[in-house]
Amino acid sequence: MPLLINDECIACDACREECPTEAIEEGDPIYIIDPDRCTECVSIYDEPACISVCPVDCIVLDKDNVENMAELLFKHNKIMDEE
Repeated sequence: MPLLINDECIACDACREECPTEAIEEGDPIYIIDPDRCTECVSIYDEPACISVCPVDCIVLDKDNVENMAELLFKHNKIMDEE
């Protein structure tokens, strides 16, 4: 399932720089993860890169956008084909 940035975000930019699918963009006042581009780093890293670099642990699973591993992998392959 795609990830979500909650209100604890301090807009430090660490997550945006680490996202391999460019799913994170600057919002006002907090950053936003595009659920259509978030693949939880499937096939790239063992865990989502944004979570591992977030200094305030504000990135959580988005319960409103549930996806299984096959769906995340399909999305990842589609994004990589676009590049």
